[in-house]
Amino acid sequence: MNIDFVFKIAAIGIIVAVLNQLLIRSGREEQAMMTTLAGLIVVLMMIIGQINVLFDTIKDLFEL
Repeated sequence: MNIDFVFKIAAIGIIVAVLNQLLIRSGREEQAMMTTLAGLIVVLMMIIGQINVLFDTIKDLFEL
């Protein structure tokens, strides 16, 4: 895993947190929740890709 990957996840988290606060303060709680869920889904999709790479590396390491 590259450090850039961690920074991408952190950047997404910061952007989602700012958008969430802005939407809540403007009275749009439903859009804030949807923004949070969208950010979570994006990060989970990124992590799933890295888990796939991890399993491929383990498979190659043990020659399975």
